[in-house]
Order: sequence, then structure tokens, then C-alpha cells
Amino acid sequence: MVIKLTPPSPKRIPFTKDGYQNVLDEKAKLLAERPDAVEHLHKAREMGDLSENGYYKAARARLSGIDANLRRIERLVRLGRVVESAATDQVGFGNTVVIADGTREYEYKVVGGYESDPTNKTVSHISPIGKALLNKRVGEEITVYAPSGSRKYTIRTIR
Repeated sequence: MVIKLTPPSPKRIPFTKDGYQNVLDEKAKLLAERPDAVEHLHKAREMGDLSENGYYKAARARLSGIDANLRRIERLVRLGRVVESAATDQVGFGNTVVIADGTREYEYKVVGGYESDPTNKTVSHISPIGKALLNKRVGEEITVYAPSGSRKYTIRTIR
């Protein structure tokens, strides 16, 4: 009897439409930079002794960095899926939400983990605040549990 073991299929990575487009743009930018990096590496190799050639080491490091980023982005492109925001009566993936803690209002867009950046007002759907927001409605109070302690917010608007 032959037992065929197959690895589990990798999980899909959710993106907003803009987030996925940013990944594709970054891929195009790296692909455009790569020929120049290959050319610099070729020139450095022609200089002779590679053991003490700083130009060669720098060119090789640049090309290695570009290739590593391309592999990472290829994985994101392959596994990525665009998730459209649905209705605006409940907080979902891709919605922009305004919340208030009684003294201040905060605005966040709920996005995937690979495109979240709280400094740009985007939070991951798997972050403490993202988890607390999902499936909630305007007027509901949420409690965000974070390492710094718990905080309460009220949902003001959903777009």
C-alpha cells in the first residue's frame, strides 16, 4: 500500500484592491531594477580578484536583495486574493471606520496583515483592534485588549 502525503495547501492572503495593486507595482519596480543590478555585478566580476573587490560585494548584495524581495513578492502575488468590502452596516475587511474613546476620534481602514500600517491609518484584520472591530455596527462599543491594557471605543461611522 502506498500512502501519498501531500503538504497542506498554503493559506490565501487577503488584500484590498489597492494593497494588491501596490504589491504588483513593487514587483514591476524590482523587475525594472534587476537588469541594472545584473550589469553592475557583471562589470564587477570583470575587474579581477573578487576576494578584495568591494564593488563586487556591493553589487552582489544589491542583486541578492532584489532577488529576495522578488521571491517574497511572488509568494504574495501567488497566494494573494482581493477581498472586496461588502456592506457598510457592519465592519468588514476593507471598510474604513471612525471610532471614538470619549476624548478623541480615530479613523482606520481594516486591511490584511501584509498591508497594515497604523501610521497610515490601516490596521490588520488580525490585530487586536481589527479583531474587535470586525462584524460590529455603528453605535456599538468595542473593547480592545492589547499588551498595554484594554481600551473602550464606540464606533461612529463605517464606510
